[in-house]
Amino acid sequence: MSATPLLSIKNIEVIYEQVILAVKNISLEVAANSVVSLLGANGSGKSTTLKAISGLVHAQRGEIADGQIEYLGEVVNHSAPHRLVKQGLVQVLEGRHCFQHLSVEENLLTGGYIHRPSKAKLNAQLDNIYGYFPRLKKIRKSLAGYTSGGEQQMVAIGRALMSDPKLVLLDEPSMGLAPQIVEEIFEIIKNLRDNHGVSFLVAEQNAAVALRYTDYAYVLENGTISDEGTAQKINQSGELLASYLGR
Repeated sequence: MSATPLLSIKNIEVIYEQVILAVKNISLEVAANSVVSLLGANGSGKSTTLKAISGLVHAQRGEIADGQIEYLGEVVNHSAPHRLVKQGLVQVLEGRHCFQHLSVEENLLTGGYIHRPSKAKLNAQLDNIYGYFPRLKKIRKSLAGYTSGGEQQMVAIGRALMSDPKLVLLDEPSMGLAPQIVEEIFEIIKNLRDNHGVSFLVAEQNAAVALRYTDYAYVLENGTISDEGTAQKINQSGELLASYLGR
C-alpha cells in the first residue's frame, strides 16, 4: 500500500465492557483515492474495526485497549466522532440509519451543518449529491421512512458525503438490497474515487461484488486478519472461503 496512507491502523485490540475481546492485532492501510474492503462473515470483527476508527466504539462500551490508529498522520485513538467528521472521516452505519420522520432532503442537510456552511455552499453540496444520486432528487420531499431500502441507503451515503469527506467508512452497504441497487451503489463509490478523490473503507459480506470495485482487501476471521492483498489475490486464495465456512 501507499508509503503515506490516508489511514493507518497498527495492531489494534478492541475490548467491550472490559472483558470481551472483539478484534486483535488488526493492521491495515487505506491509501488516498482508493477503495479498500474488509471481508468476512457476520461476527468476524468488521463493524468493530470501523467503529474503532470512527470513535463510535466508545458509545457501545468498547475501548481500544492496544495499538494505534493514525488518520492524516495524527493519532486519533481517542478522538471524538464529531472531530473526526470535521477532519473528513465519516462513517455510514450498518442498517441505513435515516431520520424517518424527516424528508429525504432534510436528512441530507443534517450532514452538511458540521462545517457551518453558507446557504449557497449548502445548496451547492445538495446539487452534488443529487448529481450522484438522481433518484433522491425526484423524492427529495418524501419522508425518508417511506422510501425503499435502496433509497434509504443512498440517503445515508449522501448525508455522509454532505460533510465533504476524504474517507468514508461504509458498513455493509449491500445488506438487504436487490443486486441491481447494490451494483448502482458500488458504481457510485467507484465514481467518487475516480473523479472526486474520495476514499472508502468498506465492510462487506458480499465479497463477490466488493472485490470487483476494490483496490485492496483484508479478510477478517474471528477478530483477526487471515489474509490480505489485491482483489485477484484474494479471489485465488482459499482464506476467504474458509473465513465464511469456518475451520
